[in-house]
Amino acid sequence: MQKIPTLVCCAAICAAASAASAGEKSYQQAPLDTVFAKGELNPFSQFFTGTTYRQRLSEKDEIFHAPISNITFEPGARTFWHKHSGGQILLVTAGEGRYCERGQKVRVIKKGDVVRIAPEVEHWHGAGPDSWMTHISIETNSQRNQNQWLEAVTDADYAGQ
Repeated sequence: MQKIPTLVCCAAICAAASAASAGEKSYQQAPLDTVFAKGELNPFSQFFTGTTYRQRLSEKDEIFHAPISNITFEPGARTFWHKHSGGQILLVTAGEGRYCERGQKVRVIKKGDVVRIAPEVEHWHGAGPDSWMTHISIETNSQRNQNQWLEAVTDADYAGQ
């Protein structure tokens, strides 16, 4: 009876090795306990300070008008100031980060936090200075949602000074 589990285990290992050798894309995980892979380097990196990664989870298309992405921030990485004409929701899935609306105090955000950002509110978000952070980004009201990137977040703004 013990041969069957061993045989199944060997088959699974062989299948995984075969898939990897066939050139299937394999994403490296961040040093966080997250559900989704961290993805590739963020294609919008020109609007971020530091290194970030994006794994698109749902595209905006004619059927599902809800672009959803898993964004992973290395320590100290953050977005530029920006706003969304349709708003945004962030679901923090790992680590510790920072969130700030223009004119407000910097807020610490942690795994399990939900950040609801109203349309046209200028804000930024990113990892803590010594912590990776991952969040799911959901663009709300996406039929009319446009993202407007503004200036980089200064070190003083990031530090809450």
